[in-house]
Amino acid sequence: MGVGVQMAKMKNYQELAIGLPRQCASLRDEAHRFAEEVIRPAARNLDRPDIQPPVVNPDSSLLQIIKAAYGLGYHRAVLPAHFGGLGLPSLGIHILLEELGWGSAGIALSLLSSSLPVLALIADGRSKMIERFVKPFVENRDASWIGCWALSEPRHGSDHFLVGSDEFRYPTNGVDLIARADSRKYVLEGQKAAWITNGGIATHALCSVTIEPSKAAQAFMVVPLDLPGVSRSPAPGKLGQREMNQAQIVFNKVEVPREYLLKGEGFEQEVARLLTLAHSGMAAIITGAARAAYEAALDHSTRRRQGGKRICDHQLVRQALFEMFTGVEACRAFSRAALVYNWETVKPSLETAIAAKIFCTRTALQVVDRAMQVFGADGTVVGNPVEKLFRDIRVSIVEQGSNEVLMLAGANAILS
Repeated sequence: MGVGVQMAKMKNYQELAIGLPRQCASLRDEAHRFAEEVIRPAARNLDRPDIQPPVVNPDSSLLQIIKAAYGLGYHRAVLPAHFGGLGLPSLGIHILLEELGWGSAGIALSLLSSSLPVLALIADGRSKMIERFVKPFVENRDASWIGCWALSEPRHGSDHFLVGSDEFRYPTNGVDLIARADSRKYVLEGQKAAWITNGGIATHALCSVTIEPSKAAQAFMVVPLDLPGVSRSPAPGKLGQREMNQAQIVFNKVEVPREYLLKGEGFEQEVARLLTLAHSGMAAIITGAARAAYEAALDHSTRRRQGGKRICDHQLVRQALFEMFTGVEACRAFSRAALVYNWETVKPSLETAIAAKIFCTRTALQVVDRAMQVFGADGTVVGNPVEKLFRDIRVSIVEQGSNEVLMLAGANAILS
């Protein structure tokens, strides 16, 4: 490990150590070791453009790494303690997500996505559903319970994230997943988009559905993905975050018990609540990826010599390094403030979460762009750490809703 990276980590850890509870300090060190020793090597091995199988082999390195994360309880990190969560303060959640994002944004987002159905079920509050889905999830240690949030559809992408708009409330070109009411069940017909995180490996999905015969009512439903009629097809080869499993989920006359339909306060309110948590978490994860790019560039600048001296001794490189440092610190401050507020308040702020997601993904892209410049031609070589980070971070600009559309959703929120 180079002196530059050691210095960067020391500064980061010193910053985190100010008033840091012992539990959070221990968690940070454990998560960083896990990210460095387990996540990063596996993510590099999985970083390939070929198509993943729709259901990953249980012995695959992806499921092995998720299993290891489950063993440490990371799938329970964002859950309330009285429902089996780790009991972390919101600051601890941010620290954990940043460290996991430092290891791999794709795998960190996969772990976060796995818990979203459980968060929805906890908000729903019915003891029977909590016993059926929440309890097995929090007790699981071998990744045999993996969740996914199936929101986007082939004909509906970012508009499904545009809360507060007519496009969200009244889709003009129909919907792709219909739930037809029957006596004691719903019958699902349709599909979800190829970009469902964990879509190929999840055991259950939190699906948005349109209820017929009303043709207007939208709702969330928890769907076990081992039911007859469920099939999956893999996402095509991706630019970045290739280690994250994504797949299309197809429903062909899938019968789901009526009680699996979530009650809640309303579909739009629940989408807004989940997006607030998801965007806050994603901002923390992308902060970790930006920090990884900065540390790689800093370390390289102390090793690479040009013009008779280290490149970090050239003024323009020093300027670039400080720009990156500033960007990472700004991402951490904003993402931490957004996550702490939205995890602790009874009235989360969707606009703050969206702003954090947009700011952090944009700033992270600037950081990794400068990191590639510091590496020069080496930064464009496949296998170079910043080459992968560039692809991973670029994907985040359109992930969980494109930034341009999310800005409209944020504007709707501040004007409502």
